[in-house]
Amino acid sequence: MGKEPIIIVGGEPNSVFLEIFFKSLKLNTYRSPLIIVVSKKLLKEQMRKLDFNFKINDINKKLKSFSKLDNNKINLINVDYKFEKCFDKITSKSNKYIDETFETALNFMKQNNLSKFINGPVSKKSFLKGKTLGITEYLAKKTKSNEVAMLIFNKKLSVSPLTTHLALKDVHKEIAKKKIYKQVNLINSFYKRKFNKLPRIAITGLNPHCESNFQNSEEEKIIIPAIKKLRLKNTRISGPFPADTIFTKPLLKKYDVIIGMYHDQVLSPMKALFNFHAINITLGLPFTRISPDHGPNYSMLGKNLSDPNSLIQALKFLDK
Repeated sequence: MGKEPIIIVGGEPNSVFLEIFFKSLKLNTYRSPLIIVVSKKLLKEQMRKLDFNFKINDINKKLKSFSKLDNNKINLINVDYKFEKCFDKITSKSNKYIDETFETALNFMKQNNLSKFINGPVSKKSFLKGKTLGITEYLAKKTKSNEVAMLIFNKKLSVSPLTTHLALKDVHKEIAKKKIYKQVNLINSFYKRKFNKLPRIAITGLNPHCESNFQNSEEEKIIIPAIKKLRLKNTRISGPFPADTIFTKPLLKKYDVIIGMYHDQVLSPMKALFNFHAINITLGLPFTRISPDHGPNYSMLGKNLSDPNSLIQALKFLDK
């Protein structure tokens, strides 16, 4: 069969992803063959505009042996996409194409029992339209996975938001003991499988300083009882910590993972600390799914100025 390939979905066609994909091929080498699911016409046009030069190896969707694949050429499964400009505004016109690229990739992975998956970013507003909160939930629905979690991973520190792309006004409604148990179990399973270790986990509160002027705050009725129960199961978990102090240097050294109550509570300091040197891993899927830790970045489209580091880190993580 050959070395297992890494399957890559191009995502939103009007994004910087193909640019960083070209840069990732140019700046680094990978032992695993890379197979990208994307419009061949779009890839060739963006490659020409951005002044890259790679040959293309067309891959049949029914391919079952990967022994002859390498990365001297771009291994590509084509999905047709009609466009007028190769760099254009993001609209819902590309939604059918994006969904087809995911379907094609997932079917290819299933028929070959593959486990390494990367997707380029999509516009959640345009593509998902409120049907799911994010690609994490979109893929959970596609693969019928009941329990998933987002982990923004860096070998020095990782973070995991308990709620993902949810409006701030709705966060408190979704905080529950069962959700905390599930998140911690997924994180523990991942670290044990990948690194053979039980991670040191810190968990934040929801309210400033973990305090509330009202009785029965989320800390008192949900977070603290959940932590106490998890400790009885030999989980290495501490908290709750105020979000404004947990990211200070003395505390950072003590933990492998920080679980926050909402997206920006932990992702904002994570990006300030590590910039693009982190990857977004979805826990709980039947395969390892990673995406670079950035969006379509329309403002940089076609300028050839985008940083490929997050994709390079994602490829290196899977290239084993």
